[in-house]
Amino acid sequence: MISLRPLKDFHFPIAAECISPDAFESKTCTEIENLTVWEGNKQRKLGDLFKIEESKAEVIAIAIYGDVSKVRRIGSCMTKGELAIRGNAGMHLGEKMKGGKIAVHGNVEGWAGSTMKDGAIEIYGNAGDYLGAPYRGSTEGMRGGSMVIHGNVGCDAGAHMRNGMIKIHGSSGEFTGFRMCEGTIYVEGDAGRRAGACMVGGKIVVNSFSEDVLPTFTIDSIKPKVKIEENQAIDGPFYVFLGDLVENGNGKLYIRKEKNPQLGHYEKLL
Repeated sequence: MISLRPLKDFHFPIAAECISPDAFESKTCTEIENLTVWEGNKQRKLGDLFKIEESKAEVIAIAIYGDVSKVRRIGSCMTKGELAIRGNAGMHLGEKMKGGKIAVHGNVEGWAGSTMKDGAIEIYGNAGDYLGAPYRGSTEGMRGGSMVIHGNVGCDAGAHMRNGMIKIHGSSGEFTGFRMCEGTIYVEGDAGRRAGACMVGGKIVVNSFSEDVLPTFTIDSIKPKVKIEENQAIDGPFYVFLGDLVENGNGKLYIRKEKNPQLGHYEKLL
């Protein structure tokens, strides 16, 4: 196992996609220390910014201790191994991830898991905007894998999602599942406005209060429970809405009935 500890408080953004089990594999500590990163507009060696130590472990594992909220692209494109962060992490964590596991015992900035294809990310704090979403101008969102967030997330979580699973144990911001095509988003807490806007497929489940339902969704039924994944179902009842009809969509938006009495008028349409 390789452990990293910041040598100072970081004041400038650091681009460090080299912090990955794939990049560290088969390298000595000296070779890892010589990997290139960018601190602001200056090129640095990884060893200039972190104390790097090695210990024996059965798996390719990296442990980071301390606040690395200025460090971006940790775990970028990783395909194997495990990466654990004991502190806050920066933007683009696990972007384009294809395998392995990332665990963050803190908060994470925006674009965590952006366009990931496989693997698992678990965040024990809050996540910023654009969780699993592509960068602006792209329509290729999360395509597989799973993300579990134990806190809250910002806006546009799961935007352009193509497949995979996102579980949010806190609340989500506006436009959850924007232009979603496939996959599942589960929000245990409240959901912000315009959940499922322009979605054409997939499933969004809101287990608490939903700020609104877009008028381009139509009520389909009331279900006693909803399946989240193969071994998990949540007892309801849930209102089931279909949409977004403006996109000829067939996505499903499940909203817990008892937490949303303001939606009761839809029942006369069933």
